[in-house]
Amino acid sequence: MDSSTFSSDSSCYNLRPQPATSHVRSHYKKRISYFHNKEIGNFQFGVQHPMKPLRLSYTNDLVCAYRLHEKMRVFCPPKATDHDLMEFHIPSYITFLKNVTPENSEQYSFDADRFNISEDCPIFRGMYDFCQIYAGASVAAALRLTSEDTDICINWSGGLHHAKHNEASGFCFVNDIVLAIQQLLRVFPRVLYIDIDIHHGDGVQEAFYETDRCMTVSFHKYKENGKYFPGTGGLGEIGVGLGKRFCLNVPLKDGMDDESYVALFKDIITDVKDRYQPNAVVLQSGADSLGKDKLGGFNLSIKAHGECVRFVKNWQIPLLVLGGGGYKIENVARCWAYETSILVDTEVPESLPKHAQFYNFFGPDYSLHPPLVRRIENQNTKADLQKLSQHIHERLRLLDGAPSVQLHEFSKDLQELWEESEEEMRDYQEDAIPDVRPRRRLMLGENEFYDRGSDHENDDQLVDEDQTMDYVVDNESY
Repeated sequence: MDSSTFSSDSSCYNLRPQPATSHVRSHYKKRISYFHNKEIGNFQFGVQHPMKPLRLSYTNDLVCAYRLHEKMRVFCPPKATDHDLMEFHIPSYITFLKNVTPENSEQYSFDADRFNISEDCPIFRGMYDFCQIYAGASVAAALRLTSEDTDICINWSGGLHHAKHNEASGFCFVNDIVLAIQQLLRVFPRVLYIDIDIHHGDGVQEAFYETDRCMTVSFHKYKENGKYFPGTGGLGEIGVGLGKRFCLNVPLKDGMDDESYVALFKDIITDVKDRYQPNAVVLQSGADSLGKDKLGGFNLSIKAHGECVRFVKNWQIPLLVLGGGGYKIENVARCWAYETSILVDTEVPESLPKHAQFYNFFGPDYSLHPPLVRRIENQNTKADLQKLSQHIHERLRLLDGAPSVQLHEFSKDLQELWEESEEEMRDYQEDAIPDVRPRRRLMLGENEFYDRGSDHENDDQLVDEDQTMDYVVDNESY
């Protein structure tokens, strides 16, 4: 995929990169690139499935309504090719995703089972197109960072961190994050991956578990004995071989509040940055860590979530920001629109713009920062968090400085390395991270924090963006 080549067909409104002089003021320093394909919001996992791609249309609508697109270069990136996806995923899995449909699924039943196709990851119409769109955006964003063409890239459709090299998992079919980091590692010696989704970033951790060139740090809800999806992310998972100690997990309990979470995040991630000295950062900003999320359990506000983004942005290190989880879709859109405003250094009004196409779906308050605190007691005591922080800082001291990496082009794809060392991988997963491979379901049982509301469980409320959205077209604002 060529970072300078972007789709110009009618399905993407003939979007082209906007010249910097067209909308960037003289005092505006950072170069921001924003990636969105208007088709992404029209896919449907299923009527009862909690993953709603429509949230991406909501997000983009608010971004445009706040006129934040005028502070960025806007791209409709090309879809990822089969070859792009096979940079990490095994060919047989990609072939399956490409060929299976709801109509022919019975003849693929054996493959569906071995590739973990389930109620979490169902076969739906346009599934492979969906994967190509969100993965293509993340790969294109990474390429722009490596070309030094931009400072910050945003792809809210990406961040699907559970997918493995050979199977789907947790609503994720293709791991766009791994694909993007692979591109970054071709230029940057060290990449730091930060994950603030409420679920552990197991797919990314697993992909880079044996290397010191990508340090993975995940802040997530964790329960003993694998009682919260995906069941991984304990303190004992630290990496193996060259990757030993370059995997860091911050397991948390229900009820994390703003003050506790932000303080812990800044404390730990500052030490990570100082010791690892990353050349580029990938931040997965999953919004299911917000309060009132259907599959969550924290009490975070949008402002607190955004403060983590602001903190990392202020490092002035090349940054790729991705989406992820988030199942109360109005709040997901609010969060990612707000974080877009942070990334472009623009304050936006508390009241949502009334001319937003999806404005009516944000009632009854129609505000950017509705109260999200649910009555979930914070089970993370100050003593527990202090002990956790101390433990992690002690572990970070063992890094003994940033690894010295001789920059070179990868001679082999990660997927090939996986295939060559499959037996060894199984051995160390059984010994060191036994919870990685056993399959779990995000949707099994009822979530104790499910809050029925007006979150459009019926997908018949989907709308055609051709009729409802305006955009930046040929350097003219909507």
